Amino acid sequence: MERIRQGRIVDRIHPPRRDVLRAGGLLLGALGAPAFLSGCGTSAGRAGNILRVSQPGDPKTLDPQKQGDMVSMNVLINMFDTLTTRGRDNQLHPRIALSWTATDARTWRFRLRPGVTFHNGEACDAHAVAFSIERLLDPATKSPIVELRYVKDVAVVDRLTVDVHTTVHDPILPAKLSLFGGVVVPPRYLSEVGDAGFAAHPVGTGPFTFVSWQRDHELRMRAYDGHWQGRPSVDGVVFSPAPNASSSLAALQSGGVDLVAGLTPDAAQQLDGYSGVSLDGFTGIRTSYLSLNTLEKGPLQDRRVRQALNHAVDVPLLIKAVLDGKATETPALIPRGAFGFDPSVKPFTRSVKTARALLAEAGYPHGFSTTLTASNVDSNVAEALSGLLARAGVRARVNLLDPGTYAARLTSDNRGALGPIYLAASTVWTLDGESMVQSNVRRDRRQSRWHSAEADRLIDIEELSQDPAEREKAFSDLQRLMREEAPFVFLYQIDNIYARNSRPHWKPGSAGVLAMESAVISR
Repeated sequence: MERIRQGRIVDRIHPPRRDVLRAGGLLLGALGAPAFLSGCGTSAGRAGNILRVSQPGDPKTLDPQKQGDMVSMNVLINMFDTLTTRGRDNQLHPRIALSWTATDARTWRFRLRPGVTFHNGEACDAHAVAFSIERLLDPATKSPIVELRYVKDVAVVDRLTVDVHTTVHDPILPAKLSLFGGVVVPPRYLSEVGDAGFAAHPVGTGPFTFVSWQRDHELRMRAYDGHWQGRPSVDGVVFSPAPNASSSLAALQSGGVDLVAGLTPDAAQQLDGYSGVSLDGFTGIRTSYLSLNTLEKGPLQDRRVRQALNHAVDVPLLIKAVLDGKATETPALIPRGAFGFDPSVKPFTRSVKTARALLAEAGYPHGFSTTLTASNVDSNVAEALSGLLARAGVRARVNLLDPGTYAARLTSDNRGALGPIYLAASTVWTLDGESMVQSNVRRDRRQSRWHSAEADRLIDIEELSQDPAEREKAFSDLQRLMREEAPFVFLYQIDNIYARNSRPHWKPGSAGVLAMESAVISR
């Protein structure tokens, strides 16, 4: 383990659990530690065949088409099936849909699995699939899910076949239906109970059925005997929120939970070495970056300033000293493992001298002051970034927001709601570069803070072309353009880190989705 002290790496033989990072005189504080109430009412010895899982927060809603965040989806994917799925081999596999084919440039045909039923006995057929997609697209639903923007309508061909019509060719529509956009909901049940009733007692076709939810406490579900893939190995799953490392440790040691997901590297470091706690790390696809507001008058409108910020932020040092080595540098936003990643595009050289020279050339020889906004979940990384920027003369005051406020501002129509610079991350769950750039590059997208006609042209090619080689070239050209124009500070893709006791056996895919149907508990 190393730490940063005045810009130098210092080896430590016995590092403290709560590491301190000093960069440019910055002190990085430790995580807070409010008490955690597991609420499960059992010890590990009485847990039986129930799997207890915690993650940093609670679902926003149990209506799968009215949420767009991974914390919510991690719970909902256990109660709802999707048309396709991404396997642990990171390949696209059948789920509700057995096969899919592009019958023409604007039509995808999906043939459905026979015999699938919702938890209430309602048939999951072509009508249910068409209803689900149309409900998601209906403005009245107010869905934050954006992946199906090119879908025009859905036609029922026969009981087990649907045609999804798009306004333009969408080359990765089947992948978009593997998570958020592909959830199938029950038409008859929704008509009976309405949206509010559905969110209060969700009914899907997934491997587990809903039992109860006490917000900010626990959500319980039980195995569905009638699942088309067979009954899961575990009898039930309990999800509970654990907001920090201390609460995770307390829950693990008391037997309140078996598996803790969504751990940051510094939180994992605090759990490392405790008896009965194992840490598992897997290469992830979630990619972090700094969004720079190039649209408002000020230093960030100058390309040289934006390049200077990339030179100033020593990403390898950040990964080593703050993330405990549990991340991989990304050179131009698109992560390794996603279609479109170009290994020939290299990261910025890390040089404070180069950064200062570029700032002086742009008219800022003494640097400038700005604000860096982040969720308080990412406080350590944000403070470290501020310290690294300070070495080049950029005084970035850190503005930390609670996760709810941060998310609301991020998805608002106000592109300046999070200030001139904000720390963000995206899980590229389709494993296609389109998912990484779709919302924050093209000028008409809600999180775009950079206008480039050439970037828009390349986005159109990679989103609409039927030729994979043409799409791949567009991605390469876009990454080279972003590397030159630097509308972001490119950071890293972080590992998926889990803490567990000895009971559960489970392995995630690179997106880290908490689909627990494959989990097994040791007896």
